[in-house]
Amino acid sequence: MLEHIPAWLGHAMSGLRAGTDKLAIVHLGDRFETLDLTSPAFAHEGRMPPRFTTDGDGVSPPLVWSEPPVGTARMVLIVEDADAPAPQPLVHAIVWGLEADAGHLAEGAIAADGERDAVGRDVGRNSYLREGWLPPDPPSGHGEHRYAFQLFAIDADAADVGPTPGRSAVIDAIAGHVLAAGLLIGTYSRDEEAPVGPVGSGALA
Repeated sequence: MLEHIPAWLGHAMSGLRAGTDKLAIVHLGDRFETLDLTSPAFAHEGRMPPRFTTDGDGVSPPLVWSEPPVGTARMVLIVEDADAPAPQPLVHAIVWGLEADAGHLAEGAIAADGERDAVGRDVGRNSYLREGWLPPDPPSGHGEHRYAFQLFAIDADAADVGPTPGRSAVIDAIAGHVLAAGLLIGTYSRDEEAPVGPVGSGALA
């Protein structure tokens, strides 16, 4: 959709960005341990390969994370674009109820799944109100966009959110119940020289 915005307009909007201060991980505070969240497909703050965007196959990237702390009941993933030309970050994915010992998500795993699977995992709604992965689609000429993969380990007291949750419901449910969190930033842009970076690790700044 945003790929159809002309480059001159994208450049004119380059100063209009949601901002990292509005990401879910910032909203939820910093009184928790750090998870090591990485991807075998790109480095922290490195460029994501096009196959994960609208310029390629549009599948979700693989993710790997360290063991969560004792007391973790489930894991929650929220992916947001901090540089969306909008008042709030654009939500690209929500996954609720990942098993505490899962340790990874395979490539393409963030896809529409109905109300939830047999073990309670549920893919929520992105900013287009659809289940699944919303592939990065930054406007041409708008500059580099930072896609924040935010993983939260939550305790057993967090309220359930019902099927196919959205961002607000998830944040309300996990606020005060986060034991640990990890952050991985992947970047993408159009009409700019931006080589794919080496594989590395992501951590909370």
